[in-house]
Amino acid sequence: MIFIKREFEAYLDELASITILLPTERHHGESTHFTLLFQEERHQLQIIERNQLADYVKYRCETKIPILIGSKYMVEDEHGRKTDLQIGAVIRTEAFDEAYYYDGEDLGTTYYPGETVFTLWAPTATAVKIKLNAPDSNELIYYSLIREEKGIWRITVQGDLEGFLYTYLVCVNLVWREAVDPYATAVTINSEAGVIISKEKINLPKIPLPPFRRPTDAIIYELHIRDFSSHPKSGMNQKGKYAAFSEQPAYSSEVGITGLPYIQELGVTHVELLPVNDYGGVDEAEPEKAYNWGYNPLLFNVPEGSYALDANDPYSRILELKQLITTFHQHELRVIIDVVYNHVYVREDSAFEKIVPGYYFRHDVHGMPSNGTGVGNDIASERKMVHKFILDSIKHWLTEYDVDGFRFDLMGILDIQTMNAIKSLVDTHKPGAILLGEGWELNTPLQTDRKAMIINAKKMPGIAFFNDMVRDSIKGSTFNLFDRGFSLGNTHKTQALKQSLSGSINFDPHFKGLFLEPTQSVNYVESHDNHTMWDKMALCVSHEDEKIRQSRQMLATSIILLAQGIPFLHAGQEFFRTKKGEENSYKSPDSVNWFDWERKQKYSNEVEYFKGLIQLRKSHGAFRFSTSLEIKKHLTFPIEKGHLLMCRLNDVKSYGKWNQLLVIFHNGLQTETVALPNDSEWDVLVYEAKVSFNAVQKVKKEIMVGPISTVVLGQY
Repeated sequence: MIFIKREFEAYLDELASITILLPTERHHGESTHFTLLFQEERHQLQIIERNQLADYVKYRCETKIPILIGSKYMVEDEHGRKTDLQIGAVIRTEAFDEAYYYDGEDLGTTYYPGETVFTLWAPTATAVKIKLNAPDSNELIYYSLIREEKGIWRITVQGDLEGFLYTYLVCVNLVWREAVDPYATAVTINSEAGVIISKEKINLPKIPLPPFRRPTDAIIYELHIRDFSSHPKSGMNQKGKYAAFSEQPAYSSEVGITGLPYIQELGVTHVELLPVNDYGGVDEAEPEKAYNWGYNPLLFNVPEGSYALDANDPYSRILELKQLITTFHQHELRVIIDVVYNHVYVREDSAFEKIVPGYYFRHDVHGMPSNGTGVGNDIASERKMVHKFILDSIKHWLTEYDVDGFRFDLMGILDIQTMNAIKSLVDTHKPGAILLGEGWELNTPLQTDRKAMIINAKKMPGIAFFNDMVRDSIKGSTFNLFDRGFSLGNTHKTQALKQSLSGSINFDPHFKGLFLEPTQSVNYVESHDNHTMWDKMALCVSHEDEKIRQSRQMLATSIILLAQGIPFLHAGQEFFRTKKGEENSYKSPDSVNWFDWERKQKYSNEVEYFKGLIQLRKSHGAFRFSTSLEIKKHLTFPIEKGHLLMCRLNDVKSYGKWNQLLVIFHNGLQTETVALPNDSEWDVLVYEAKVSFNAVQKVKKEIMVGPISTVVLGQY
């Protein structure tokens, strides 16, 4: 990059409006007129407004001639000083968006053995070049791209370019910047350049699975690629790699079943992977030296290289991630990927900012980048070409990698129109794929009624939201470690718990429902973020012994698995996962983040209980209604005390084996005698942290409910 020294500044802020800043150190910043110079033409500008600033005088001028963005203009003041007309805030106007929106499907590279076509959207550039580097060669080749309509630059290069490295050189406001293609699908190690690949070499046979019928049938299990296999006792050889998921580790008496067979045995339906797209914070050449969750996106359509067996080989990461997904599909498990379209790692270094400076990110009223994400930049999804990029990227992951859903990080930064367009696109290409996201309200300069956040959920049918009301009613506040929810003994959270158990719909007149349908509620008590529940309890109920805390976590997990909505489970939650008290482990070492297989074996009885609850949920459709009408028709709460809540599911024979189901959640420390609704016999399905489908125990009229426990009864 080069820096230009200018005597004064001139910016195109609207298609017909130019802002000029004259420094007061010369001629006191005064000029009676300005002239726009284009080629041999001279056009007088009309001064509309003049403002005195600290070191400048600011003029707003209008032009009578249309400005051709991408052409070179100069501005001259009355004293004969000249400066180039820079692209300013015009790129953030609706008029610019309309004028330069490109709807083609060919952005990026199109490779053929005899030629490769390069297509880039860079409307504000005055020149674009491509730098090619043959594999295993230091020879660099440069070509100038040709500008077309809508800000598109294109060139077709003859010859077989497979394996060639490429970057773009883009000139905007007289400054040349080098950038990786934002549409790149393959890159060199550490993303220094795009790589041209043959799609034929990355075609793996896809395993067809039937469309997933209802989101509430899903049981989502969240894990990190590296965490899953990095533990010394994991039994997997390719530790921290995509390839570990395709291994079949040998059974060990020390840790039991590990690897993918363990996930299968749990009975979950979907595995949600923390970001697998290319991210910063880990050196792909030496990944063992650093750890990161992956919320530092560099390139959105390329798999992360630190998980590949050979990050130097651009095909390796692609094929290994595809094989991971194929392996899951072979075992009838589905894959949701965590996508981070709300920000980039470093705005100034991003391909977006280098190619079209100022366009892809939101700015405040003062022209400064907004920071609702907390990382220094917010993606402007409401702009047409940003919206298009996100949709194109989603389509890429659906069609090329055959993923089964998306989890949107900080979805509240994105706009409703974009999220609904994603839903429509996904339904077209993969009916039944699940969309869920974080609908938190964030301070980004987008109108409240346009933000894809939880209070606008009813404007986004079919998109699910992490339900923090469920989390806080069961566990207690994430942000107040000493706040306790129902499972931690609080007797004042029963009303919120009822709302959580009913799918957070308009069920109770005392509570305004969050969602149209239970399919929008993602029920959870912990995730990769913040303290695990076990670590929170170590602080807020530290006076209780470990056995009681185990019971509290098992109670919390049972509520999640038996509530209406979509259950979401953090990997290791079933064996009281701990991160040694670390709240934000995004870059903590493996020893903090890894999946502790020894701990899994230590708490094998509790894991069996967890598996039993999953099977119980799967066994009867009344635990997973997909409509609010079904919930209102069949769900009641016959007993409601501060420390105990009974749910009754009536007339549900058409959904499974039993016609009536009773679920009792108890957070008290004393045994409670609970009267049953009728004099008929009930099968005891869940009792004393055990699940049974064989009705080995039957009761009538009443049942003794133990301390901090869940009881489920069924009746024909």
